[in-house]
Amino acid sequence: MKYNALGYTDIQVSRLCLGTMTWGEQNTEEEAHEQLDYALAQGINFIDTAELYPVPPRAETQGLTETYLGTWLHKRQNRDKVILATKIAGPGDWVQYIRQGPRLTRTHINQAVEDSLKRLQTDYIDLYQVHWPDRNTNFFGKLGYTHQENEQYTAIEETLSALAGLVQAGKIRYIGISNETPWGVMTYLRLAEQQGYPRLVSIQNPYNLLNRSFEVGLAEIAHREQVGLLAYSPMAFGMLSGKYLNNAHPIGARVTLFERFSRYKNDNGVKATQAYVQLAKKFDIDPAQMALAYVNSRPFLTATLIGATSLEQLRSNIQSIDLMLSAEVLEGIETIHKEHPNPCP
Repeated sequence: MKYNALGYTDIQVSRLCLGTMTWGEQNTEEEAHEQLDYALAQGINFIDTAELYPVPPRAETQGLTETYLGTWLHKRQNRDKVILATKIAGPGDWVQYIRQGPRLTRTHINQAVEDSLKRLQTDYIDLYQVHWPDRNTNFFGKLGYTHQENEQYTAIEETLSALAGLVQAGKIRYIGISNETPWGVMTYLRLAEQQGYPRLVSIQNPYNLLNRSFEVGLAEIAHREQVGLLAYSPMAFGMLSGKYLNNAHPIGARVTLFERFSRYKNDNGVKATQAYVQLAKKFDIDPAQMALAYVNSRPFLTATLIGATSLEQLRSNIQSIDLMLSAEVLEGIETIHKEHPNPCP
């Protein structure tokens, strides 16, 4: 396994981070524990979850993922062996069952942390992240910013102040954000400098061969401000494996099961996926491993989030850490990217 520093800290996290959002929906508690045992044995020490999970989000299953992780920590008594990351949900009509409508206010943040600590069966969280912003902006695939006058939202300063209090109390160690924009990241950093609040250490945004929009404004921030990328959806919901090409619907696969996972299925995305799969086969590389290896190699990356519904998938994903893409493969990827630039942002 390879490791990177988590932001400005001296914490070394595995470059592959175990994602967990299928636990409680597509994976049982026993399967979740098997994945955790295997990942830890392969050198992964970084685990990412969220109060929202599993996905697709439902009131009936909300919190199960953290609960499964908590029972594993309790059984193994190995809390000191892992860097544990979780997230607080932002606002939205589709998550009203969480605290009657989650917000990023001090009250909501304090309650969310207490609830996560209880489910995780721990007394501290290494990395606590804001899952998405509490304001109108472009995330979850939305392009273009439309300003809304008189918009009601929680100021970032209140959110950061509440998080700072939890750091001081020892309930969380470091702060991260997710699905953020360049303005949002720099606002968090400016307030931290002005008010003496803790600095961000990471940003968890989508990044894959079909969506390299992180490179446009956030990559420079990641480098210059030491706020590295935690890349989610590195295989574009599994699309980049090629298993959904030609209108295939593998039994039990995420895109087959859940209609909501359509972000990477538009015509241009399919054309680009076909080109990337053909490139991988030309060089006798597994398409999924090529997609992961590309993300793993990015200089602004802290960790790539890998998720799996089977140990076989997890093994293959972890093996990508040892795959070094040749100059010819990288050139081929850039050629395809020029022909199909960010087809699925």
